[in-house]
Amino acid sequence: MKKKLTVALAGNPNCGKSCIFNNLTGSRQHVGNWPGVTVEKKEGICKYRDYKMLVVDLPGTYSLAAYSIDETIARKFVMEKNPDVVVNIVDASNLERNFYLTTQFLEMEVPLVLCLNMIDRAESRGYKIDVKQLSEFLGISVIPTIGHRNQGTDKLLEEIIALTFHKTTNRKTTIKYGKEVEEEILNLEKLIENDDQLNKKYPSRWLAVKLLEGDEEIIKRLEKY
Repeated sequence: MKKKLTVALAGNPNCGKSCIFNNLTGSRQHVGNWPGVTVEKKEGICKYRDYKMLVVDLPGTYSLAAYSIDETIARKFVMEKNPDVVVNIVDASNLERNFYLTTQFLEMEVPLVLCLNMIDRAESRGYKIDVKQLSEFLGISVIPTIGHRNQGTDKLLEEIIALTFHKTTNRKTTIKYGKEVEEEILNLEKLIENDDQLNKKYPSRWLAVKLLEGDEEIIKRLEKY
């Protein structure tokens, strides 16, 4: 029997996410709508070695702030469905813009693999990316790919499996916001960590940041406790 896992693909619009999704799932995919909305939902099956992966293509989004329907869908899926791995696909030629979403996944402490897509475009523009150093800095696996040529797909699959079944782990990476903000985050973290129910459901630092941002969806969730 094949080992099963769920993989979520996330990234900015135009990062080549659909191409990576097609490389992984081929013709074994289904298109529908997310419950309650008209936003397209794509999911498919990837069979690799002894593994059967349900691959879910999340809506393209620049953040997880839940200000738009796409952002809400993406964040809700990661928070509630707890995929075994989130593959964050970024445009290697536009890292500064793409990494905002990456930092939010790091704060959520999800099992994360960074797919450095369109590496050929980055190189054609004269960019040189030290993949090893980037991986060490972020504390996660970084896999270069060229989606439209189906290059790097096997390596990406190997890292997904390693993170899920071989007990490799992401290193916790902390994004610093400056002295005053960090003091407020620390105060909120202490309160959250004293609440067993909240502490089990959400990473304390991530929740503290969302509260300071005035995230309406998170506040509504907490009001139900």
